[in-house]
Parts: sequence; structure tokens; C-alpha cells
Amino acid sequence: MTIRNRAYIVGAYEHPTRKAPDKSVAQLHAESARGALADAGLTKDDVDGYFCAGDAPGMGPLSMVDYMNLKVRHVDATDIGGSSYLMLVAHAAEAIAMGKCSVALITLAGRPRSEGGMQVRAGNASQPDVQWEYPFGVTVANAYALCAMRHMHEYGTTSEQLAWVKVAASHHAQWNPHAMLRDVVTVEDVVNSPMVTDPLHRLDCCVISDGGGALVVVSPEIARSLSRPLVAVRGAGEAPKHTMAGGVDLTFSGGRWSGPIAFAEAGVKPSDIKYASIYDSFTITVVMQLEDIGFCEKGGGGRFVSDGNLISGVGKLPFNTDGGGLCNNHPANRGGITKVIEAVRQLRGEAHPKVQVPNCDLALAHGTGGLLGTRHGSATLVLERQ
Repeated sequence: MTIRNRAYIVGAYEHPTRKAPDKSVAQLHAESARGALADAGLTKDDVDGYFCAGDAPGMGPLSMVDYMNLKVRHVDATDIGGSSYLMLVAHAAEAIAMGKCSVALITLAGRPRSEGGMQVRAGNASQPDVQWEYPFGVTVANAYALCAMRHMHEYGTTSEQLAWVKVAASHHAQWNPHAMLRDVVTVEDVVNSPMVTDPLHRLDCCVISDGGGALVVVSPEIARSLSRPLVAVRGAGEAPKHTMAGGVDLTFSGGRWSGPIAFAEAGVKPSDIKYASIYDSFTITVVMQLEDIGFCEKGGGGRFVSDGNLISGVGKLPFNTDGGGLCNNHPANRGGITKVIEAVRQLRGEAHPKVQVPNCDLALAHGTGGLLGTRHGSATLVLERQ
């Protein structure tokens, strides 16, 4: 079953807080939901499907449906880390196409900044695969650093090239009043920032923030009844990548598979995309995903980003025009919903005028969840303004 043009995103909301010591995670979910529903011109009484991931408190959708007093006939709590919310958009579109619901509410929230930061250790020893790695002290940052180091070894990628991802994000974040880091940085600023885990510097890493976001996905009939721009879910792909019984290649991600699936369903190719939201937990994450999705050849990501291609108004593939996770916010380790929100803004023509992509009618959002250096999930969405 194809989901092409079977569902539309009519509501999108990014919570403005970056630190919320006085709010619960459930409150942030609910406030984000209210914002997205208001954006769509709908109310909670219109919602008949609810979607969330592992950031939702309690028993996930069961707890949140009760907390927000929703009356739904379909729920989904699929969790694959940072790519969860891109996959949930696709799952919502599938549920709508199958008649399981007609107004799907998707919410994310987190308080890692108020609660003392993201989880540093990668997983726990009770997980069946992680138990073999846990004794060696794997952390999130060094798992990504392994990929960066191997990419440098295989393809000659440099720290200066990786730094261009942060430079591009900072050029965009300066126009976002809610961004945590609004100062424009240079390549020199990045490579001279403190080393976190070789070869990744502090400015190669994403920010840690509180916050949240929400989306409303509806059937075509409801979308056409609302006074909102039509943003169609045109194609979607998802794929896991594992350690492959020890046959590990650290230089590619699951985007190698999820990207082509999404493009095939959408009936478009990478060169058709006007804007890209790319999950940016680290600078190396962006470089590898650009290659795997097909925006440049494998091993050419460093050269692609260092040519300024990611900067709106300068390059041929503007990315993360809200500043992304590197500069704007990263409200939970499942923060991929922000990628979809900014893609919707671009397609509606509602991004900041300084970074709005002219005639933006086709956008891509891509997320990675888990650890790029071990096991992770990838999810890709192609969205179209109609």
C-alpha cells in the first residue's frame, strides 16, 4: 500500500522553551499538542489517533491519551530513537490510508537540560546486544567519533570539512530567536573548540535542551476542508542497521536503504529536493546521511558540505534552516520531530525570510535513531507542497 498523497500535515508546532524546570514532560507534550492543533484549526475533540515514542511518560500513549483527555480509536508508540517521529508520520499516514483514524496527533517532549543532560552511556547491560559492549564503556559521543575517524581514514574527510556543517547551522540559527546558539561560527571556531572525543570537538556536537513539538496529520478530505496549505506525505522509507554479526562498516548508515525507498514511493530523485532537514546529533551524522540518501557520492560528503552547499541562499541544498540540533534545540534523544516541523515551515513559506528557500515545493526530512557506530534506525520522509 502506498501512502503517496493519502495524508497531509496540517498542523506543526515547536515548543519555544529551551529550559523548563517548572514543567513536567507531560505538560510539554500537552502544550505542544495544543499548539499544533491550533495551527491546524482543529481541537482535541477532532483527534482520533495518537502517536508518540519512548519520550512520553508513564505507559506512553495510554498515559498521554488519558492526560490530554483524548478519545481515540488508534494509537502507536513505535520507538527507534531519533528517527522515531519521522517513522511515526509515515505510520500515521498509513493508519489514515487504512481508515484506522482521520486526525492523527503526534507529540514529542523532553527535559534533558533540566534533568541533567542526555544519557551518556549507550544503552544498559540488560539489553541483549549491548551487554557485549557495555564493559568497554561505549558512550553516545565516542560511538559517533568511531564513525568520524573511520570516514576520515577511508575517504580523507577532515575536521575542517565536518566543521562546515556547524558553520551552516549557525548561519541559520542567527535568525531564530529561540535557538540556544545564535552566534555565527567559523571553521576555526569549531576545530579550536575543546576536543570531546577524537576527532569530534565540542562544536561538532548538538546542544542539549528542554522542549517539544507536535504534528497533526489528517486525511485528504479533512485537509481540503481546512484553511491551511496542503503539505502532502509523498513518500516514506525506514530501515534498521545492525552490527551485522560483526561485519561492521562504520562509514554508512541505514539511510542507504530508507532514502531510496522514500524516493521510489514519492517518484522523485535527490536532485529534485529543494530543502533538506537532516538529523544533526553530530556533524559526522549529517555528512554520512547526505551521502547515503544520495545527495552526493559516497566519501564525497566532506567536499559537498565544505563548498557551502548547506547554507540557504548560497548552496544548492539548504539544510536545517532553524539551526537544527547543532544550534537550535535537541529536546530529547528522539528529537527528529523538529526536522519535520522545519520542513513544513519551508513548504508553507513560513520559515524566517532570511533563510526561506524560494519556491520550495519539495522537501526531505531524515532521521537517525540509536548509535551510528553500532545499531540504529533510519527514517526518511519526502513532503510536497500542493
